[in-house]
Amino acid sequence: MEPSPLELPADTLQRIASELRCHPTDERVALHLDEEDKLRHFREHFYIPKMQDLPPIDLSLVNKDEEAIYFSGNSLGLQPKMVKTYLEEELDKWAKMGVYGHSVGKRPWVIGDETISGLMSDIVGANEKEVALMNGLTVNLHLLLLYINLSFFKPTPKRYKILLEAKAFPSDHYAIESQLQLHGLNIEKSMRIIKPREGEDTLRLEDILEVIENEGDSIAVILFSGLHFYTGQLFNIPAITKAGQAKGCFVGFDLAHAVGNVELHLHDWGVDFACWCSYKYLNTGAGGLAGAFVHEKHAYTIKPALVGWFGHELSTRFEMDNKLQLIPGVNGFRISNPPILLVCSLHASLEIFKQATMKALRRKSILLTGYLEYMIKHYFSQDKAESKKTVVNIITPSYIEERGCQLTLTFSIPIKYVIQELEKRGVVCDKREPDGIRVAPVPLYNSFHDVYKFINLLTSVLGSVET
Repeated sequence: MEPSPLELPADTLQRIASELRCHPTDERVALHLDEEDKLRHFREHFYIPKMQDLPPIDLSLVNKDEEAIYFSGNSLGLQPKMVKTYLEEELDKWAKMGVYGHSVGKRPWVIGDETISGLMSDIVGANEKEVALMNGLTVNLHLLLLYINLSFFKPTPKRYKILLEAKAFPSDHYAIESQLQLHGLNIEKSMRIIKPREGEDTLRLEDILEVIENEGDSIAVILFSGLHFYTGQLFNIPAITKAGQAKGCFVGFDLAHAVGNVELHLHDWGVDFACWCSYKYLNTGAGGLAGAFVHEKHAYTIKPALVGWFGHELSTRFEMDNKLQLIPGVNGFRISNPPILLVCSLHASLEIFKQATMKALRRKSILLTGYLEYMIKHYFSQDKAESKKTVVNIITPSYIEERGCQLTLTFSIPIKYVIQELEKRGVVCDKREPDGIRVAPVPLYNSFHDVYKFINLLTSVLGSVET
Protein backbone atom coordinates (compact mmCIF):
# COMPACT_ATOMS: atom_id res chain seq x y z
CA MET A 1 0.00 0.00 0.00
CA GLU A 2 2.68 2.48 1.00
CA PRO A 3 3.79 4.91 -1.70
CA SER A 4 7.43 5.75 -2.10
CA PRO A 5 8.46 9.08 -0.50
CA LEU A 6 8.21 10.84 -3.87
CA GLU A 7 5.08 9.10 -5.12
CA LEU A 8 1.92 11.20 -5.10
CA PRO A 9 -1.37 9.59 -4.05
CA ALA A 10 -2.77 9.71 -7.59
CA ASP A 11 0.31 7.87 -8.86
CA THR A 12 -0.08 5.24 -6.15
CA LEU A 13 -3.71 4.70 -7.13
CA GLN A 14 -2.80 4.40 -10.80
CA ARG A 15 -0.05 1.92 -10.01
CA ILE A 16 -2.26 -0.28 -7.87
CA ALA A 17 -5.11 -0.15 -10.40
CA SER A 18 -2.66 -1.24 -13.07
CA GLU A 19 -1.55 -4.19 -10.95
CA LEU A 20 -5.20 -5.14 -10.34
CA ARG A 21 -6.11 -4.49 -14.00
CA CYS A 22 -8.94 -2.14 -13.18
CA HIS A 23 -9.67 1.58 -12.99
CA PRO A 24 -8.51 3.52 -9.87
CA THR A 25 -12.16 4.18 -9.01
CA ASP A 26 -12.94 0.44 -8.87
CA GLU A 27 -13.94 -0.94 -5.48
CA ARG A 28 -11.11 -3.45 -5.72
CA VAL A 29 -8.60 -0.63 -5.28
CA ALA A 30 -10.18 0.45 -1.99
CA LEU A 31 -10.34 -3.12 -0.72
CA HIS A 32 -6.70 -3.73 -1.70
CA LEU A 33 -5.57 -0.56 0.07
CA ASP A 34 -7.36 -1.64 3.24
CA GLU A 35 -5.91 -5.13 3.03
CA GLU A 36 -2.39 -3.73 2.77
CA ASP A 37 -2.93 -1.07 5.44
CA LYS A 38 -0.65 -1.83 8.40
CA LEU A 39 -2.68 0.50 10.62
CA ARG A 40 -6.11 -0.97 9.89
CA HIS A 41 -6.33 -2.81 13.22
CA PHE A 42 -6.44 0.47 15.12
CA ARG A 43 -10.04 0.88 13.97
CA GLU A 44 -10.87 -1.90 16.44
CA HIS A 45 -9.68 0.33 19.29
CA PHE A 46 -12.64 2.67 18.77
CA TYR A 47 -16.41 2.54 19.00
CA ILE A 48 -17.80 3.19 15.50
CA PRO A 49 -21.41 4.48 15.65
CA LYS A 50 -24.05 2.18 14.15
CA MET A 51 -26.52 3.45 11.57
CA GLN A 52 -29.50 2.79 13.82
CA ASP A 53 -28.16 5.05 16.59
CA LEU A 54 -27.71 8.21 14.50
CA PRO A 55 -30.49 10.79 15.09
CA PRO A 56 -30.87 11.96 11.43
CA ILE A 57 -30.87 8.44 9.94
CA ASP A 58 -33.59 7.21 7.57
CA LEU A 59 -33.79 3.49 8.32
CA SER A 60 -35.49 2.84 4.99
CA LEU A 61 -32.27 3.85 3.22
CA VAL A 62 -29.70 1.90 5.26
CA ASN A 63 -28.89 -1.37 6.97
CA LYS A 64 -29.45 -0.39 10.60
CA ASP A 65 -26.73 -2.75 11.88
CA GLU A 66 -23.96 -1.38 9.66
CA GLU A 67 -21.34 1.06 10.92
CA ALA A 68 -21.75 4.69 9.98
CA ILE A 69 -19.31 6.45 7.69
CA TYR A 70 -17.81 8.78 10.28
CA PHE A 71 -15.91 11.66 8.67
CA SER A 72 -16.29 14.16 11.50
CA GLY A 73 -13.19 13.45 13.58
CA ASN A 74 -12.12 17.04 12.90
CA SER A 75 -15.10 18.11 15.01
CA LEU A 76 -15.35 15.32 17.59
CA GLY A 77 -13.17 12.23 17.55
CA LEU A 78 -14.59 8.79 18.26
CA GLN A 79 -14.37 7.15 21.66
CA PRO A 80 -11.41 4.84 22.34
CA LYS A 81 -12.65 1.63 23.93
CA MET A 82 -10.17 1.91 26.83
CA VAL A 83 -11.70 5.18 28.06
CA LYS A 84 -14.39 3.35 30.01
CA THR A 85 -11.81 1.03 31.58
CA TYR A 86 -9.60 3.90 32.72
CA LEU A 87 -12.55 5.88 34.07
CA GLU A 88 -13.74 2.85 36.01
CA GLU A 89 -10.24 2.40 37.47
CA GLU A 90 -10.28 5.90 38.93
CA LEU A 91 -13.90 5.71 40.07
CA ASP A 92 -13.15 2.40 41.75
CA LYS A 93 -10.07 3.86 43.44
CA TRP A 94 -12.09 6.84 44.67
CA ALA A 95 -14.82 4.54 46.02
CA LYS A 96 -12.39 2.23 47.82
CA MET A 97 -9.77 4.56 49.25
CA GLY A 98 -11.01 8.14 48.99
CA VAL A 99 -8.29 10.72 49.57
CA TYR A 100 -5.46 8.17 49.30
CA GLY A 101 -6.08 8.12 45.55
CA HIS A 102 -4.08 11.34 45.34
CA SER A 103 -0.83 9.47 45.85
CA VAL A 104 -1.25 5.87 44.65
CA GLY A 105 -2.18 3.94 41.52
CA LYS A 106 -1.41 4.18 37.82
CA ARG A 107 -2.48 7.83 37.77
CA PRO A 108 -1.97 9.41 41.23
CA TRP A 109 -4.38 12.30 41.15
CA VAL A 110 -1.94 14.94 42.30
CA ILE A 111 0.29 14.25 39.28
CA GLY A 112 -2.31 12.71 36.96
CA ASP A 113 -1.53 15.13 34.14
CA GLU A 114 2.21 14.61 34.46
CA THR A 115 1.87 10.83 34.07
CA ILE A 116 0.86 11.31 30.42
CA SER A 117 2.61 14.55 29.45
CA GLY A 118 5.42 12.56 27.81
CA LEU A 119 2.91 10.90 25.49
CA MET A 120 1.56 14.31 24.55
CA SER A 121 4.96 15.88 24.00
CA ASP A 122 5.79 13.18 21.44
CA ILE A 123 2.77 14.18 19.35
CA VAL A 124 3.61 17.89 19.26
CA GLY A 125 7.37 17.44 18.95
CA ALA A 126 8.38 18.99 22.24
CA ASN A 127 10.42 18.26 25.32
CA GLU A 128 8.27 16.98 28.16
CA LYS A 129 8.87 20.09 30.30
CA GLU A 130 7.63 22.28 27.45
CA VAL A 131 4.10 20.81 27.59
CA ALA A 132 1.33 21.22 30.15
CA LEU A 133 -2.08 19.53 30.11
CA MET A 134 -4.66 21.85 31.60
CA ASN A 135 -7.91 23.75 31.16
CA GLY A 136 -9.55 24.34 27.78
CA LEU A 137 -7.92 25.78 24.67
CA THR A 138 -9.17 29.35 24.99
CA VAL A 139 -8.43 29.51 28.71
CA ASN A 140 -4.86 28.48 27.92
CA LEU A 141 -4.65 31.05 25.15
CA HIS A 142 -5.73 33.80 27.54
CA LEU A 143 -3.23 32.68 30.18
CA LEU A 144 -0.39 32.69 27.65
CA LEU A 145 -1.30 36.13 26.30
CA LEU A 146 -2.14 37.78 29.60
CA TYR A 147 -0.14 40.85 30.37
CA ILE A 148 1.72 42.59 33.24
CA ASN A 149 4.87 42.37 31.13
CA LEU A 150 5.20 38.70 31.93
CA SER A 151 3.41 36.65 29.29
CA PHE A 152 3.64 36.86 25.53
CA PHE A 153 1.50 39.90 24.68
CA LYS A 154 3.39 42.93 25.98
CA PRO A 155 2.24 45.86 23.82
CA THR A 156 4.25 49.06 23.57
CA PRO A 157 3.41 52.32 21.75
CA LYS A 158 5.42 51.07 18.75
CA ARG A 159 4.71 47.32 18.92
CA TYR A 160 1.04 46.74 19.69
CA LYS A 161 -0.55 44.59 16.96
CA ILE A 162 -1.61 40.95 16.92
CA LEU A 163 -1.48 39.34 13.47
CA LEU A 164 -3.96 36.58 12.65
CA GLU A 165 -5.54 34.98 9.61
CA ALA A 166 -8.94 35.97 8.25
CA LYS A 167 -11.88 33.96 9.58
CA ALA A 168 -9.88 32.50 12.43
CA PHE A 169 -11.94 30.25 14.66
CA PRO A 170 -14.37 32.53 16.56
CA SER A 171 -12.92 31.58 19.94
CA ASP A 172 -9.47 32.82 18.91
CA HIS A 173 -10.95 35.95 17.38
CA TYR A 174 -12.85 36.77 20.57
CA ALA A 175 -9.83 36.03 22.76
CA ILE A 176 -7.66 38.42 20.77
CA GLU A 177 -10.32 41.12 20.78
CA SER A 178 -10.71 40.88 24.53
CA GLN A 179 -6.94 40.92 25.13
CA LEU A 180 -6.67 44.13 23.09
CA GLN A 181 -9.59 45.66 24.99
CA LEU A 182 -7.88 44.70 28.26
CA HIS A 183 -4.94 46.86 27.21
CA GLY A 184 -7.19 49.72 26.13
CA LEU A 185 -6.09 49.33 22.52
CA ASN A 186 -8.10 50.16 19.43
CA ILE A 187 -9.22 46.82 17.99
CA GLU A 188 -9.43 48.07 14.43
CA LYS A 189 -5.85 49.35 14.49
CA SER A 190 -4.33 46.62 16.62
CA MET A 191 -5.99 43.49 15.22
CA ARG A 192 -4.14 42.93 11.95
CA ILE A 193 -6.13 40.42 9.89
CA ILE A 194 -4.62 39.02 6.71
CA LYS A 195 -7.07 37.89 4.05
CA PRO A 196 -6.70 35.69 0.96
CA ARG A 197 -6.36 37.41 -2.39
CA GLU A 198 -9.52 38.35 -4.25
CA GLY A 199 -11.19 35.23 -5.65
CA GLU A 200 -9.04 32.84 -3.59
CA ASP A 201 -10.04 30.76 -0.56
CA THR A 202 -6.69 30.22 1.15
CA LEU A 203 -3.70 32.34 2.07
CA ARG A 204 -0.45 32.34 0.14
CA LEU A 205 2.67 31.95 2.22
CA GLU A 206 4.40 34.77 0.35
CA ASP A 207 1.58 37.15 1.31
CA ILE A 208 1.87 36.21 4.98
CA LEU A 209 5.63 36.69 4.93
CA GLU A 210 5.25 40.02 3.12
CA VAL A 211 2.96 41.40 5.82
CA ILE A 212 5.39 40.21 8.51
CA GLU A 213 8.31 41.85 6.71
CA ASN A 214 6.52 45.14 6.08
CA GLU A 215 4.67 45.48 9.39
CA GLY A 216 6.65 43.26 11.75
CA ASP A 217 8.12 46.16 13.70
CA SER A 218 4.61 47.03 14.91
CA ILE A 219 3.48 43.44 15.57
CA ALA A 220 3.83 42.12 19.12
CA VAL A 221 2.34 38.66 18.56
CA ILE A 222 1.63 36.52 15.52
CA LEU A 223 -1.14 34.08 16.36
CA PHE A 224 -2.17 31.74 13.55
CA SER A 225 -4.04 28.47 13.37
CA GLY A 226 -1.73 25.59 12.68
CA LEU A 227 -4.43 24.32 10.35
CA HIS A 228 -7.45 26.42 9.42
CA PHE A 229 -10.69 24.93 10.71
CA TYR A 230 -12.78 25.91 7.66
CA THR A 231 -10.52 25.62 4.62
CA GLY A 232 -8.33 22.83 5.97
CA GLN A 233 -5.20 24.78 5.01
CA LEU A 234 -2.07 23.71 6.89
CA PHE A 235 0.10 26.76 7.44
CA ASN A 236 3.87 26.66 7.12
CA ILE A 237 4.59 26.87 10.83
CA PRO A 238 8.41 26.92 10.66
CA ALA A 239 8.49 29.60 7.93
CA ILE A 240 6.02 31.88 9.74
CA THR A 241 7.88 31.36 13.02
CA LYS A 242 11.25 32.19 11.52
CA ALA A 243 9.95 35.29 9.73
CA GLY A 244 8.10 36.60 12.76
CA GLN A 245 10.96 36.11 15.17
CA ALA A 246 13.37 37.80 12.76
CA LYS A 247 11.22 40.92 13.15
CA GLY A 248 11.12 40.64 16.94
CA CYS A 249 7.61 39.18 17.22
CA PHE A 250 6.49 36.38 19.48
CA VAL A 251 4.94 33.61 17.35
CA GLY A 252 2.26 31.25 18.61
CA PHE A 253 -0.24 28.80 17.13
CA ASP A 254 -3.68 27.41 17.87
CA LEU A 255 -3.17 23.75 16.99
CA ALA A 256 -6.73 22.54 17.55
CA HIS A 257 -7.02 21.12 14.03
CA ALA A 258 -3.36 20.20 13.62
CA VAL A 259 -2.55 18.15 16.71
CA GLY A 260 -3.02 14.44 16.07
CA ASN A 261 -3.59 15.26 12.39
CA VAL A 262 -0.17 16.25 11.07
CA GLU A 263 3.39 15.87 12.30
CA LEU A 264 4.51 18.73 14.54
CA HIS A 265 8.01 19.69 15.71
CA LEU A 266 7.35 22.68 17.95
CA HIS A 267 10.69 22.56 19.77
CA ASP A 268 12.83 22.20 16.67
CA TRP A 269 10.83 24.84 14.80
CA GLY A 270 11.44 27.28 17.68
CA VAL A 271 7.75 28.16 18.10
CA ASP A 272 7.36 30.47 21.10
CA PHE A 273 4.04 29.13 22.37
CA ALA A 274 1.06 27.06 21.31
CA CYS A 275 -2.17 25.64 22.64
CA TRP A 276 -4.67 23.02 21.52
CA CYS A 277 -7.82 21.15 22.46
CA SER A 278 -7.97 17.36 22.53
CA TYR A 279 -11.49 16.36 21.54
CA LYS A 280 -10.97 16.41 17.78
CA TYR A 281 -8.18 14.24 16.40
CA LEU A 282 -7.06 13.30 19.93
CA ASN A 283 -10.42 11.65 20.67
CA THR A 284 -10.95 12.65 24.31
CA GLY A 285 -14.65 13.54 24.22
CA ALA A 286 -16.43 16.90 24.33
CA GLY A 287 -14.59 19.37 26.55
CA GLY A 288 -11.53 17.14 26.88
CA LEU A 289 -8.37 18.29 28.62
CA ALA A 290 -6.45 20.85 26.57
CA GLY A 291 -2.72 21.41 26.20
CA ALA A 292 -0.20 24.24 26.08
CA PHE A 293 3.40 24.61 24.93
CA VAL A 294 6.05 27.15 25.85
CA HIS A 295 9.50 26.74 24.34
CA GLU A 296 12.24 26.02 26.86
CA LYS A 297 14.10 29.15 25.79
CA HIS A 298 11.40 31.15 27.62
CA ALA A 299 11.37 29.00 30.77
CA TYR A 300 12.89 31.69 32.99
CA THR A 301 11.79 34.85 31.17
CA ILE A 302 8.10 34.29 30.40
CA LYS A 303 5.98 33.93 33.53
CA PRO A 304 2.24 33.73 34.19
CA ALA A 305 0.39 36.85 35.25
CA LEU A 306 -2.06 34.70 37.19
CA VAL A 307 -0.76 31.89 39.36
CA GLY A 308 -2.21 29.06 41.39
CA TRP A 309 -1.22 26.21 43.64
CA PHE A 310 -0.33 23.79 40.88
CA GLY A 311 2.17 26.19 39.37
CA HIS A 312 4.22 25.73 42.57
CA GLU A 313 7.07 23.20 42.62
CA LEU A 314 5.76 19.79 43.72
CA SER A 315 8.64 19.20 46.16
CA THR A 316 7.49 22.06 48.42
CA ARG A 317 3.86 22.48 47.32
CA PHE A 318 2.46 20.84 50.41
CA GLU A 319 4.54 22.82 52.91
CA MET A 320 1.74 25.38 52.72
CA ASP A 321 3.96 28.36 53.63
CA ASN A 322 2.48 30.63 50.92
CA LYS A 323 5.93 31.32 49.48
CA LEU A 324 5.59 30.65 45.78
CA GLN A 325 8.26 28.53 44.15
CA LEU A 326 7.12 28.85 40.56
CA ILE A 327 7.83 25.95 38.22
CA PRO A 328 9.85 27.32 35.27
CA GLY A 329 8.20 27.25 31.87
CA VAL A 330 4.72 26.22 30.87
CA ASN A 331 3.99 24.14 33.98
CA GLY A 332 4.13 27.32 36.03
CA PHE A 333 0.98 28.37 34.16
CA ARG A 334 -1.01 25.56 35.77
CA ILE A 335 -3.49 26.91 38.28
CA SER A 336 -5.61 24.03 39.51
CA ASN A 337 -5.21 20.32 40.14
CA PRO A 338 -5.71 18.10 37.08
CA PRO A 339 -9.26 16.77 36.44
CA ILE A 340 -8.47 13.08 36.67
CA LEU A 341 -11.53 11.87 34.78
CA LEU A 342 -10.48 14.00 31.80
CA VAL A 343 -6.94 12.70 32.15
CA CYS A 344 -8.33 9.17 31.72
CA SER A 345 -9.82 9.73 28.28
CA LEU A 346 -6.71 11.52 27.07
CA HIS A 347 -4.53 8.71 28.42
CA ALA A 348 -6.54 6.09 26.53
CA SER A 349 -6.18 7.98 23.27
CA LEU A 350 -2.50 8.91 23.61
CA GLU A 351 -1.57 5.28 24.17
CA ILE A 352 -3.06 4.46 20.77
CA PHE A 353 -1.04 7.24 19.15
CA LYS A 354 2.12 5.90 20.76
CA GLN A 355 1.51 2.50 19.18
CA ALA A 356 0.55 3.88 15.78
CA THR A 357 3.09 6.78 15.67
CA MET A 358 2.36 10.13 14.03
CA LYS A 359 4.80 9.38 11.23
CA ALA A 360 2.88 6.27 10.13
CA LEU A 361 -0.50 7.94 10.62
CA ARG A 362 0.52 10.92 8.52
CA ARG A 363 1.77 8.62 5.77
CA LYS A 364 -1.57 6.81 5.64
CA SER A 365 -3.48 10.07 5.90
CA ILE A 366 -1.79 11.50 2.82
CA LEU A 367 -2.89 8.51 0.77
CA LEU A 368 -6.36 8.26 2.34
CA THR A 369 -7.20 11.92 1.72
CA GLY A 370 -5.49 11.73 -1.67
CA TYR A 371 -7.83 8.87 -2.57
CA LEU A 372 -10.83 10.96 -1.51
CA GLU A 373 -9.56 13.89 -3.59
CA TYR A 374 -8.99 11.65 -6.62
CA MET A 375 -12.50 10.21 -6.43
CA ILE A 376 -14.17 13.61 -6.02
CA LYS A 377 -12.29 15.09 -8.97
CA HIS A 378 -13.05 12.05 -11.11
CA TYR A 379 -16.79 12.09 -10.54
CA PHE A 380 -17.71 15.66 -9.71
CA SER A 381 -15.29 18.11 -11.34
CA GLN A 382 -16.41 20.77 -13.81
CA ASP A 383 -17.53 19.33 -17.14
CA LYS A 384 -18.78 21.84 -19.69
CA ALA A 385 -20.39 19.07 -21.72
CA GLU A 386 -22.76 18.37 -18.84
CA SER A 387 -24.03 21.76 -17.77
CA LYS A 388 -26.71 20.27 -15.50
CA LYS A 389 -24.24 18.17 -13.57
CA THR A 390 -23.59 19.22 -9.97
CA VAL A 391 -20.02 20.39 -9.53
CA VAL A 392 -18.09 19.74 -6.32
CA ASN A 393 -15.14 22.02 -5.64
CA ILE A 394 -12.37 21.33 -3.13
CA ILE A 395 -11.22 24.57 -1.51
CA THR A 396 -8.58 22.83 0.62
CA PRO A 397 -5.09 23.14 -0.94
CA SER A 398 -4.16 20.32 -3.31
CA TYR A 399 -0.52 20.20 -2.18
CA ILE A 400 -0.16 17.55 0.50
CA GLU A 401 2.28 19.76 2.43
CA GLU A 402 -0.50 22.34 2.83
CA ARG A 403 -3.27 20.20 4.29
CA GLY A 404 -4.07 17.50 6.82
CA CYS A 405 -6.77 14.89 6.41
CA GLN A 406 -9.71 17.28 5.96
CA LEU A 407 -11.13 18.36 2.62
CA THR A 408 -13.66 21.19 2.54
CA LEU A 409 -16.15 20.84 -0.29
CA THR A 410 -18.38 23.44 -1.89
CA PHE A 411 -21.18 22.68 -4.32
CA SER A 412 -22.84 24.30 -7.32
CA ILE A 413 -26.17 23.73 -5.56
CA PRO A 414 -27.35 24.73 -2.05
CA ILE A 415 -25.67 22.43 0.44
CA LYS A 416 -28.53 22.18 2.92
CA TYR A 417 -30.13 19.39 0.91
CA VAL A 418 -26.81 17.63 0.33
CA ILE A 419 -25.90 17.40 4.01
CA GLN A 420 -29.42 16.34 5.01
CA GLU A 421 -29.48 13.52 2.46
CA LEU A 422 -25.98 12.35 3.40
CA GLU A 423 -26.97 12.24 7.07
CA LYS A 424 -30.07 10.20 6.26
CA ARG A 425 -27.74 7.64 4.68
CA GLY A 426 -25.40 7.39 7.64
CA VAL A 427 -22.62 9.75 6.56
CA VAL A 428 -21.38 11.89 9.45
CA CYS A 429 -19.65 15.07 8.28
CA ASP A 430 -20.49 18.69 8.99
CA LYS A 431 -21.77 21.83 7.34
CA ARG A 432 -19.90 25.02 8.08
CA GLU A 433 -21.05 28.49 7.10
CA PRO A 434 -21.05 30.00 4.63
CA ASP A 435 -21.18 27.09 2.17
CA GLY A 436 -18.75 24.30 3.06
CA ILE A 437 -19.07 20.65 3.95
CA ARG A 438 -16.02 19.39 5.82
CA VAL A 439 -15.05 15.77 5.20
CA ALA A 440 -12.25 14.32 7.31
CA PRO A 441 -11.18 10.68 6.84
CA VAL A 442 -9.12 10.02 9.98
CA PRO A 443 -6.32 7.46 9.53
CA LEU A 444 -6.74 5.96 13.01
CA TYR A 445 -10.23 4.61 12.35
CA ASN A 446 -11.33 5.40 8.79
CA SER A 447 -10.77 3.02 5.90
CA PHE A 448 -10.33 3.39 2.17
CA HIS A 449 -13.60 1.53 1.76
CA ASP A 450 -15.27 4.24 3.87
CA VAL A 451 -14.17 6.71 1.20
CA TYR A 452 -15.42 4.46 -1.59
CA LYS A 453 -18.85 4.11 0.06
CA PHE A 454 -19.01 7.86 0.72
CA ILE A 455 -18.44 8.62 -2.97
CA ASN A 456 -21.20 6.18 -3.95
CA LEU A 457 -23.62 7.81 -1.54
CA LEU A 458 -22.66 11.31 -2.63
CA THR A 459 -23.24 10.24 -6.26
CA SER A 460 -26.68 8.97 -5.28
CA VAL A 461 -27.56 12.16 -3.42
CA LEU A 462 -26.41 14.48 -6.21
CA GLY A 463 -28.09 12.29 -8.81
CA SER A 464 -31.41 12.72 -7.05
CA VAL A 465 -30.92 16.50 -7.12
CA GLU A 466 -30.13 16.54 -10.81
CA THR A 467 -33.22 14.52 -11.72
